[in-house]
Amino acid sequence: MPSRPGAPSAPPRVVSLVPSLTEAVAATAPGLLVGVTDWCTHPADLAAVRIGGTKNPDVAAITALVPDLVIANEEENRAPDLAALRAAGLDVLVTGIRTLEQAFTELDRVLTAGCGLPRPRWLDEAEAAWAALPAPSGDPRPAVVPIWRRPWMVLGSDTFAGDLLARLGVRNVYADHAERYPRIPLDELNASGAELVVLPDEPYRFTADDGPEAFPRLPAALVDGRLLTWYGPSLARAARELPSALR
Repeated sequence: MPSRPGAPSAPPRVVSLVPSLTEAVAATAPGLLVGVTDWCTHPADLAAVRIGGTKNPDVAAITALVPDLVIANEEENRAPDLAALRAAGLDVLVTGIRTLEQAFTELDRVLTAGCGLPRPRWLDEAEAAWAALPAPSGDPRPAVVPIWRRPWMVLGSDTFAGDLLARLGVRNVYADHAERYPRIPLDELNASGAELVVLPDEPYRFTADDGPEAFPRLPAALVDGRLLTWYGPSLARAARELPSALR
């Protein structure tokens, strides 16, 4: 039913296919989210329909929710799925986030232009937290950053996590690799010239007992993977906690 002239418009119905963006919308206006993926774990009490995974969303279920907007990401989501959503007549906003600056720009675009919300205070606070960090001193510390084992996979070129690390004085030794997430044999990782191994707890859950033993000559930095790879409200915490975690 159309709104009466002068009546406030109904808030948009939003489906998020990206855990980071789900958290960003939920922290700003949780009532907008009507559908999220099975991997959307923050906030834990989010009340929204689960519509499958990031790589295999249920297009029919999403369409049945009649969303005004579907938010996605070029890396997290597959082009054929996004094309199917558009073919069903849905408005799909696709983000591209490979640097910290892009994270701030795209979060603003999703929340203000996409969802019609005021720019949230947490986004200003996150930008300020990163701007306040001192520039790294001395030569950057070369590191390998595994994200999986069996087989071993590491951060390669052009990644958001790699950009964060560079800002904190850590140089990913595979930053110039042709692939973004290459498979590298363990013996090559140990012979790469790295002086540090950074082990996040997602997507593979590296722990003190699962990961460091593979790099016996390197100090290991066990980090919260969400702080290293998620773009959203956790960015302010990342600026506070990652520097000490990487020492």
